[in-house]
Amino acid sequence: MDTCHILKPGLVDYLQAWELQKNLVQQVAAGHRSDTLLLLEHPHVYTIGRRCSREHILLSPRRLDSMGVPVYDVDRGGEVTYHGPGQLVAYPIVNLRDWGGPLEYVRTLEQVMLKTLADYGITAGLIEGLTGVWVDQGKIGAIGVKISRGVSYHGLALNVNTNLDFYRHIVPCGAADKGVTSMKKLLGESIELDTVAYTLQYHFGRLMGFRMAEDDTSLLELMATLEPSPR
Repeated sequence: MDTCHILKPGLVDYLQAWELQKNLVQQVAAGHRSDTLLLLEHPHVYTIGRRCSREHILLSPRRLDSMGVPVYDVDRGGEVTYHGPGQLVAYPIVNLRDWGGPLEYVRTLEQVMLKTLADYGITAGLIEGLTGVWVDQGKIGAIGVKISRGVSYHGLALNVNTNLDFYRHIVPCGAADKGVTSMKKLLGESIELDTVAYTLQYHFGRLMGFRMAEDDTSLLELMATLEPSPR
């Protein structure tokens, strides 16, 4: 059983996390580092995947600037989404060359979220033709991935204590007729994010076939060892 190391750097700027992922991809692809799972939060940000345009952001650049919410075009699959405090973001940097194909990988990430939610008494499911995880009240978990040199990055975002007001300013994941919800809204109380992260990493390891090992390397230590990489 291969080992996957878990890094939990806390609240991380989106561009900084993106740079970190790309460097980790290079290390994993070269065999210099084992598979790695990043579990973190982001400050408020909107990101646009390869299949989307800025028309799905409903606010003007001036209004977004006044709110202090940046917008980034990124290299993952999917459309526009929101990240912010209270949302658990998981970025698996995993060598898929000997594991399975992209579709199987995405389906596995969906199952990781489904099983995590089930542990909190939340029954969620899938919608044919759409990625992510859904409940009757709307989408609760999103997925957008990229594979480079056989190694995955980007990943999933699970709404735990997320401020859902920020979704009103976008067409989330291109689904104008679908709502968005969170664990907090469904359960009526805030949920400890670290506990959800622990549950998610357990199901990730079990479904991916990894032995999970926590790594206490700080974000500052990680970033100090990285070389700038092109976007």
